[in-house]
Amino acid sequence: MTEIEQQSGFQNAAKAGPRHVAIIMDGNGRWAKQRGLPRAVGHRSGVEAVRRTVKAGIDLGIDYLTLFSFSSENWSRPAAEIDDLMGLLKRFIRRDLADLHRHGVRIQVIGETAKVDSELLAMIEEAKALTAGNKVLNLIIAFNYGARSEITRAVRRLGAKVANGEIAAAHIAPEHIEAELDTAGIPDPDLLIRTSGELRLSNFLLWQCAYTELVFLNVYWPDFGREQLEHAIKEYLARDRRFGGLNARSLA
Repeated sequence: MTEIEQQSGFQNAAKAGPRHVAIIMDGNGRWAKQRGLPRAVGHRSGVEAVRRTVKAGIDLGIDYLTLFSFSSENWSRPAAEIDDLMGLLKRFIRRDLADLHRHGVRIQVIGETAKVDSELLAMIEEAKALTAGNKVLNLIIAFNYGARSEITRAVRRLGAKVANGEIAAAHIAPEHIEAELDTAGIPDPDLLIRTSGELRLSNFLLWQCAYTELVFLNVYWPDFGREQLEHAIKEYLARDRRFGGLNARSLA
């Protein structure tokens, strides 16, 4: 049993720890540059980090793992790099889908479908359909995702409902907005991890992270694995989550 498992009182289920962990996977390019390698090698090494992290998430009993794989702003990168990233996602699905399914991983994807080629969209739909009944780990891939766009699309849908008389504008509450987000039905992240030492959210899950604990690690994504995940969870467990209120520790 590892230290993190002992500290939170679990062996194979981290119910005392975060139920939902979100990760901004940052630093592939800089990892490659440090080694004098092409950026594409950094991205490929980042896929190996995804595999390690998914396995660690299963071992630690995390229920939801959301990975920021490609932002809506990433389309501004060079075309060759975008093609390589799309190819990596396709290869990941082809190579890993059967194994993920066998281990009870449910695949979900959030983000827009605009600009995404039809072959990749078909592969994503196949992965979602095949794994829809799995319950060990919900793996949510944020692909072509941007939080401002997500919120804007949610507001537009609510606006249409107001125009159609389905709901009065005065009656709109936070739960109505949540129901229109890409993450509808998914609990908010308890813990968000960003690698590479950068200290920002970069338009990721802005609504959902209102009370999320943030941990920034000075490690590039290709070097991330179970050790770093456990370190972040250990830091999370040391936090005093009050959600805007007070608890017994605060009043002591």
